[in-house]
Amino acid sequence: MTESHPRITKAVIPAAGLGTRFLPATKATPKEMLPVVDKPAIQYVVEEAVSAGLDDVLMVTGRNKRPLEDHFDRNYELESALEKKGDAKRLAKVQESSDLATMHYVRQGDPRGLGHAVLCAAPHVGQEPFAVLLGDDLIDPRDPLLARMVEVQELRGGSVVALMEVAPEQIHLYGCAAVEPTEDGDVVKVTGLVEKPDPDDAPSNYAIIGRYVLDPHVFEVLRKTEPGRGGEIQLTDALQTLAQDESIGGPVHGVVFQGRRYDTGDRGDYLRAIVRLACEREDLGPDFRAWLRSYVAEEM
Repeated sequence: MTESHPRITKAVIPAAGLGTRFLPATKATPKEMLPVVDKPAIQYVVEEAVSAGLDDVLMVTGRNKRPLEDHFDRNYELESALEKKGDAKRLAKVQESSDLATMHYVRQGDPRGLGHAVLCAAPHVGQEPFAVLLGDDLIDPRDPLLARMVEVQELRGGSVVALMEVAPEQIHLYGCAAVEPTEDGDVVKVTGLVEKPDPDDAPSNYAIIGRYVLDPHVFEVLRKTEPGRGGEIQLTDALQTLAQDESIGGPVHGVVFQGRRYDTGDRGDYLRAIVRLACEREDLGPDFRAWLRSYVAEEM
């Protein structure tokens, strides 16, 4: 297809959740600030947006989320102390987060679901297509999912969701898509979506993971979307409306992702993500892998 659509420059990162699955660690610390090796999870997400060309980032926050703003701001006292010590390496790491992107913040207020969090971004986004990145899913930078989604949206218009095949018994944990193939092997047309279906009722085993590229008409739909599963305004329900009626905001497509994804949404997967990423680090990997082999051998 040769039709082109407006270039995407804005990313929205919902970060207003309470992080109850990680209590008591998240009682005073936002879950997005929990470290994955030596960077908070939220920094990986912002870096992914920037690497896909989206350097205008709006974070949708809530109460007790001020550390998120502080992390992406300058810390002159710390920078001065590191500079006086001649610690150029750590100084560069500290400055890296504040130089990543143009950051904006808005508070969600009432926790009314992902759809409502996205709707809070409407004044900032305006009439442009935009990306939404959820912080629970970390995508390995060697597998550029978001860049591919942006490419598909710019060619095909409408909205694009990230899909991943999961075991049938796991589909109830995700939004699920009914799909049709296209001429591109990694792109499908989405004909319907359902939020966390029972396995027997799921239209496929294609799960929606936490990356979206959305047409701005989604805001109109979200304003009319009634609370759904869990009493919350579900983004999946709004996308279902768009998938059923392309005249509203164009079609909905899915990019089928087969790369490396680190799920930090629960404690077990969070720990596994840390181990995987630490093992792959050049500075940490060799020693850590050796220790890990020794530890596993002793325990087994």
